[in-house]
Amino acid sequence: MSLFKKLFSTLLFAGAALSAQAETFVFTAIPDEDESRLQQRFNKVADYLSEQLDVDVKYIPVKSYAAAITAFRNNQVQLAWFGGLSGVQARRLVPGSEAIAQGYEDQFFKSYFIANSSTGLTAAENLTDALKGKTFTFGSKGSTSGRLMPEFYLREAFKAAPEDVFERVGFSGDHSRTIAQVQSGAYQVGAVNYTVWENELAAGNIDPAKVSVIWETPTYTDYQWTIRGDVNSRFGEGFKDKVRQALLNMKDKDLLASFPRESFVPATNADYQAIEDTAKAIGLID
Repeated sequence: MSLFKKLFSTLLFAGAALSAQAETFVFTAIPDEDESRLQQRFNKVADYLSEQLDVDVKYIPVKSYAAAITAFRNNQVQLAWFGGLSGVQARRLVPGSEAIAQGYEDQFFKSYFIANSSTGLTAAENLTDALKGKTFTFGSKGSTSGRLMPEFYLREAFKAAPEDVFERVGFSGDHSRTIAQVQSGAYQVGAVNYTVWENELAAGNIDPAKVSVIWETPTYTDYQWTIRGDVNSRFGEGFKDKVRQALLNMKDKDLLASFPRESFVPATNADYQAIEDTAKAIGLID
């Protein structure tokens, strides 16, 4: 090989190596709370992952659950913090993608049904006919805890679609707005992620004299980190396992509290089969 060819080959290899090093690993998260809070908490996660993975890591916010799924499908992000349903939807669109970690609490997640005090509704062990004729808001249309599971249990209790049970049905867009809308009386009843309720309550953003929990669902599997199946080819052999391990090794209490989760534990696609089955049963996916 001539000196020129050797030099060219060396430069080409070096350029490819530099390009690989410069590749940015991007992730997003479903917008289940106020956007400014999400930006703050996930920028910290990006810093942590960058340090653990030895690559540039960037968090990009999205405006909706559907936008998070689209970004994942289009490879604009390679990792996402999804809810149960949005994770199922994303993995169906990207063959080879995997759920790799979930919060400890996500193994037994639940939703709260909340009501404005003007309704006179109080905590009960079952969903009762007293709910009929009220106005009701879900969270996002693609939310597991704010729509999928609450709708499943409503249909199970009343043998009817929510539109046939309530006077008016809405979708607030996220859990924080659901709480705000029920507390203000814009809707009389709503369904909310229990962790967001507990956070808002602890932060003093809920007036118990105006809104309270009237029912909680049985537990189900929910949020998880889902990664694209092609990350090893893009970031190097074993990269997927490195990401999984970095998430499982996240021990910083302040970082975990921002989710809020006690820790992250292993997850697999099979853990979300019941979510997929439920979504099919009520017509949210084919």
